[in-house]
Amino acid sequence: MLSVKRMEIIANYVELGKILDGLEKSGIEDYTVIRDVAGKSTREDGKHDLAMTMLDNIYIIAFCKPEKIAIASEAIRTILNKYGGSCFISDAMELRTIKCVG
Repeated sequence: MLSVKRMEIIANYVELGKILDGLEKSGIEDYTVIRDVAGKSTREDGKHDLAMTMLDNIYIIAFCKPEKIAIASEAIRTILNKYGGSCFISDAMELRTIKCVG
């Protein structure tokens, strides 16, 4: 198993391109995007008062080597500070597998 960092981002769909660009510029090229997510936040930062439907939200999950997380988190923080959203970073373990052919 390999130690990795997990980055989970929840934001408005409009910002998807900016977020993916920030990840890729940070060296994170592997990610999954789930569209049309809904949820509830108890944060009282005023950024959740925008007139949008819950189906405008996206969830991005990315995994990277621990040494890439500092650069990636700053790139994402800049985007989220300007446009809103949330980001969570945690430790994870990758179970390496081998694809059998034949």
